Amino acid sequence: MFTPKYPRPDMAPSPATASPTVHTPVPVTPASVVPAAPVSNRPVVQLTPGSALALAAGGGAVVLVVGAVLVSLLLAVAITGVSVAVVAVVLRGLVNDLNKGR
Repeated sequence: MFTPKYPRPDMAPSPATASPTVHTPVPVTPASVVPAAPVSNRPVVQLTPGSALALAAGGGAVVLVVGAVLVSLLLAVAITGVSVAVVAVVLRGLVNDLNKGR
């Protein structure tokens, strides 16, 4: 799918068989005009005030939802870190008491 497409070897011209071509310069006159680019057939998107407002509201809602998800993930990581630290302190105290022989 992502491999480049090369022409078959029998279709590619070889330098030995290619005949050299002689290019003769064509005088350019001011009367020759370059044709304009073709007009695109794609429809043009036109935003009305109502659709622009809906687009802005939708974008704001997406930003709020993504922000809430990120804040909740950060809060979950912080709570997990605090709980692991508390468990480490408790285990350290238990190991110290065990080593002292109490």
